[in-house]
Amino acid sequence: MIQYLQVSAPGRICLFGEHQDYLQLPVIAAAISLRITITGHARTDKQIHFQLPDINDSETIQLQPEIPYQKERDYFRSTLNVLQRQGLAITHGFDCEVRSTIPINSGTSSSSALIVAWVKFLLTAFEHPAANDAEFIARMAHQAEVVEFDEPGGQMDHYATSYGDVLFIDFRDSQMARKLPCKLGKFVLGDSLEPKDTKGILAKVKGGMLKILDRHKPEISWENLPKVSLQICDKLRPQLSADEFRLLEGFLRNRDITRQALRLLQNSEVDHIALGNLLNLHQKILRENLQISTPKIDRMLQTALDCGALGGKILGSGGGGCMFVYSPFEQHRVAEAITEIGGKAYVVEIDEGVKVDSFSTG
Repeated sequence: MIQYLQVSAPGRICLFGEHQDYLQLPVIAAAISLRITITGHARTDKQIHFQLPDINDSETIQLQPEIPYQKERDYFRSTLNVLQRQGLAITHGFDCEVRSTIPINSGTSSSSALIVAWVKFLLTAFEHPAANDAEFIARMAHQAEVVEFDEPGGQMDHYATSYGDVLFIDFRDSQMARKLPCKLGKFVLGDSLEPKDTKGILAKVKGGMLKILDRHKPEISWENLPKVSLQICDKLRPQLSADEFRLLEGFLRNRDITRQALRLLQNSEVDHIALGNLLNLHQKILRENLQISTPKIDRMLQTALDCGALGGKILGSGGGGCMFVYSPFEQHRVAEAITEIGGKAYVVEIDEGVKVDSFSTG
C-alpha cells in the first residue's frame, strides 16, 4: 500500500485556438513550468484532510459511495465521485497538502491542473490500471470539473495539463491529442491582477457563436464549422447583426491561424519571428472581434513587444487574468517591464505533464 505520494501537474497556455475548444475546433496548447503539487500521507480511517496554505484554508471530506457537494465547484468531492462511479475503490483516507505556483483564476488553468493532479493522485494511490493513461486522466478531470457542474468550458485545459509539452488537440478526431516536435524558447507570463468573469464571458462569446450556428443552418453549422470558407461571413452579412458578423469572422480567422501555426510547429526547428507574428495576429482578433482583451493587458503586451518579445496574446476566457509573450531572448528585461506597469511576471518554459514526483510504500 502507498503510504506517501506526491503528484504535480503544470499550468498551461493556449498558444492558438483560444475560445475554439468548446466548438470542437482544434487548439494548440502548451504546459508551462508553473505547477500545482499534492502531497499525501495515508490515514487508517475514511477521512481525507486537505491543508491549503496558499489560500489559508483547509478542508475535510468523509468518504462514502456518493459524496454530497457542499459548495459551488466542489472539485475535490466531484473527482472522488467521478472516479468511484468508474469503479475505483477508495479504501482509506489521506492527509494532503496542496501548494501551487500557478496564478489562480487568471487563465493559466489552475483549477484544471488541480483536478488533473488529484485524479492522478487517486488513480496512483489505489493502483488503477489507467494511472499512467494521460487521455483517461484528462477525460476524468473534464468530467469532474465541467460535466459534473454543467459548466460551459471545453477539454483543452485537462488535456494540456495531463499530456504536457506542446500539444495539438483535434476534438473531432478519435486520436484527439498529439505532441508536436517543436523546440521552443522561453515565454514571459504576465498576470494583470485584474479579476475576470469567466462565466460571463463564456456566456457572451460562446453563447453568441452557438446562436449563429443555430440560426443560419445549413450555410454554417456545427458539422461544417471546421471546413466552411471565411467567405461565408460576407454571404451571411445581410442576415447578421454587426456583433454577430464580428464574432463569426473572428472565430473563423482564429481557426485558420491555428492551422497555419500547426504547420509551423510540426518542425523541430521553429521560425521564431513567424511564431511571434501569428501570436500577434491571434491577439488582434481576440481583442477586436471577440473583444475579450482589456486596456491593461493591451498595455502589458505592447510594453513586452517594445522590450524585445516577438509576439503574445491574452490567455483563457479573457476580461482580465493573464497574458503571455514568446520571448526566446530578453526574457528578464521583458519581465521587469511588465512588473513596472503593474503586472506580475513569470519567466516560464515548456514543461512535462502530470506526474508522480515521489512515493513510498509500506
